[in-house]
Amino acid sequence: MEKITENISRIDRLRKDRTLPREEMRLLLTTLTKEEEAWLCKNADEVRREHYGTDVYLRGLIEFTNYCRNDCLYCGIRRSNRNARRYRLTTEEILDCSDKGYLLGFRTIVLQGGEDLFFTDEKICSLVSEIKKRHPDCAVTLSIGERPRESYEAFFAAGADRYLLRHETINPVHYSLLHPRDLTIENRVRCLKDLREIGFQVGCGMMVGSPYQTVDYLLDDLYFMAEFKPHMIGIGPFIPHGDTPFCDRESGTLEDTLHLLAIIRLMNPRVLLPATTALGTIHPLGREMGIQAGANVVMPNLSPTGVRDKYMLYDGKICTGDEAAECRRCMELRMEKIGYHVVQARGDSRV
Repeated sequence: MEKITENISRIDRLRKDRTLPREEMRLLLTTLTKEEEAWLCKNADEVRREHYGTDVYLRGLIEFTNYCRNDCLYCGIRRSNRNARRYRLTTEEILDCSDKGYLLGFRTIVLQGGEDLFFTDEKICSLVSEIKKRHPDCAVTLSIGERPRESYEAFFAAGADRYLLRHETINPVHYSLLHPRDLTIENRVRCLKDLREIGFQVGCGMMVGSPYQTVDYLLDDLYFMAEFKPHMIGIGPFIPHGDTPFCDRESGTLEDTLHLLAIIRLMNPRVLLPATTALGTIHPLGREMGIQAGANVVMPNLSPTGVRDKYMLYDGKICTGDEAAECRRCMELRMEKIGYHVVQARGDSRV
């Protein structure tokens, strides 16, 4: 940079120390110029390269059920959405998706769904065990919400390696504005701590630009994640769904999401950080920009095309009609075009 501004100095110190005092972090969130933003992303990219090079890890996503017992105000598959077209994949369909993913070079399979208690602990354990039996060099990630500790222990014993559970917002007041009364941030954090103690590689994260979000709430999230030290952090822009109470709210922005990705990379240098489908939904090159801002994971969809448009957490979701092979090849080409390389590897955390 030709001109060393106060924010440039803050970015340099954040890279060195992995944290800043709260008021200085606030200034990084609210006062960056275009040039300073570019410096932030440049530093985030350099830090990611120090630990992961130009490797981009694939996660094969299987959205196996859109039934959910919860009624979160922002989610398109919330319990009270009578317009949702519900489905559950069979065991055979799930295993077929994982087999196809393996042949396409995926070495992490992600089983994601609503909190659907039809899929008991026994059924989840059976699925995990069978996937690991067929593909022992694969990691299995679960993203199925809040469960008792003994359930998590059973999943881990069955062979599950990772667990994604976004905290959404660490501030209790904000959490209560996004969720029904029976859900609390205290229980969500209990789940995250249980998962880490059991031995999972654990992922948390939040929406960017969600209703009622403030700069202070985002600061709370950044410091919580730095203290918790997750193996994975998933963030993406809030995008409204037409059948939720937040249907008329504005989406989170590309700029804010990229900004936060870069800050998270500097605060958590070794974390696995996805460029999410939601980011690609709000901008055609959103995932590429996310990678350039410090992300190092992408999650193409392995679900059958016949159900993809039913797993609608938000409106406008991309890639609902592409076959798995098309998604994989498309992502590989997209990454190569910007100088990064999709690798055939589990892509374990280096935290």
